[in-house]
Amino acid sequence: MFKLDKLFARLALLSLAVFSAQLTYAQIAQSIQGPTKFPGIGRNATPAEVIAWDIDVRPDFKGLPKGSGSVAQGQVIWEAKCASCHGVFGESNEIFTPIAGGTTIDDVKTGKVASLGDRKQPQRTTLMKVPTVSTLWDYIYRAMPWNAPRSLTPDDTYALVAFILSLGEIIPDDFVLSNTNIADVQKKMPNRNGMSLNHGFWSVNGKPDINAQACMNNCVKFVQIGSELPDFARNAHGNIAEQNRLYGPYRGSDTTKPPIAKLPGATGEGLAHAADTPVATTKSPAALFKSQNCSACHAPNAKLVGPSIAAIAAKYQGQGGGQEKLMAKVKNGGSGVWGAIPMPPQPQLSDEDRTILVRWMLTGQ
Repeated sequence: MFKLDKLFARLALLSLAVFSAQLTYAQIAQSIQGPTKFPGIGRNATPAEVIAWDIDVRPDFKGLPKGSGSVAQGQVIWEAKCASCHGVFGESNEIFTPIAGGTTIDDVKTGKVASLGDRKQPQRTTLMKVPTVSTLWDYIYRAMPWNAPRSLTPDDTYALVAFILSLGEIIPDDFVLSNTNIADVQKKMPNRNGMSLNHGFWSVNGKPDINAQACMNNCVKFVQIGSELPDFARNAHGNIAEQNRLYGPYRGSDTTKPPIAKLPGATGEGLAHAADTPVATTKSPAALFKSQNCSACHAPNAKLVGPSIAAIAAKYQGQGGGQEKLMAKVKNGGSGVWGAIPMPPQPQLSDEDRTILVRWMLTGQ
């Protein structure tokens, strides 16, 4: 009898241990999967996943990784990966806004760019507007270059920012920018004191700057379109509806047609819908052309940053070995054939994808 009681006691302890283990596992699974409202859906991000996404750099430089880069190193990277869109000296081309220009030595001293208030200033550049050097660093690191974002190392980014700042004469040509001296460079940003908080629909006191009541009676039923693109510029760089991303309900105005007579209504009449354009399969030429950002520089029938597809096809039509020549050009890049703006190399493309793209550009198939 004693032995039987002892066996029952051991079984009870074993059952309690198993129950405790199951409870612990359930609690862990619950914390991973999320709240009880949605059991089994989602999980908490792992530390490695958080680190991969948490790359933003604040104006106080929290989040800035260690590293350094010289102006000279930045110039080499700039000419290889940036100049095709932004110009050798940051003057840009007809598509993108200039990076440098419009700032003076006096602006570096005062922290306010005087030309921002000058009506004769032809265009506002990046260095005229940006108040914090961390903004430059953060944007370049996360989004540039256009055809290969997140491919720059922290040292590459320091070097590129240094080169940009040297174009604006904010730092000397022999400067080496690093995480240890970037705060001192911030004190020389031309528009560091030009950022305003007391504007728009709020103020620093927390009181809105509008107090009017919403119009509920005798409201205006007709709205006149106050501005539009002139005819010569409307379709100068290709159809906008074909260039916008597929996300969202609308793709933009069809610039191959005359301007719409009235503003779009709730259903977006007058605009091209994203759903109206079928998305090509992964290996189709059109899908590759978009996924590899070729459309950022090349339009079907009009010159954009680079020549149009029609112009390329006409140039290589009938040439012996034209397919091979163009495939080498896509892979290695080059300049001088279509003007001063070079084409950056595209080594990320496989031989198969390059063959599909080049054949499509030359033959339309």
